[in-house]
Amino acid sequence: MNQRNTRKATALTLAGLLICTTPGIAAAGSLAGNVGDKRSSPYLSLDPKEPCTKAYNAYVAANGHSAYATTFYSRVVDLYIICGTRLNAPSQKAAEDLAMRSCQAGLKKYKVKIASGGCGIAASK
Repeated sequence: MNQRNTRKATALTLAGLLICTTPGIAAAGSLAGNVGDKRSSPYLSLDPKEPCTKAYNAYVAANGHSAYATTFYSRVVDLYIICGTRLNAPSQKAAEDLAMRSCQAGLKKYKVKIASGGCGIAASK
């Protein structure tokens, strides 16, 4: 019985510590779940298995400096959407630069001409 009471006391103490430290973690500025600086609304498919939808969701879930770049959507003219991300970079500027490079590499790889003007940063944090 004594061991059981000790376990309960330990569990309660750990739960109390967890409750006390959680606000400190939030104050540290975690970027996870935050859209950040949204410059334009990216075109996202309703299918969660699409690569650009997966990339955007990974961007939002990332807890460090990250960026999402995509081709700008122009209704009927563009049939392809190319995107690029950089997750958990050392800085927001580095994340933006690398996301743009990733998007531009996709344009070259697939040899796609985009009427809307190429890649741009849609969101960064």
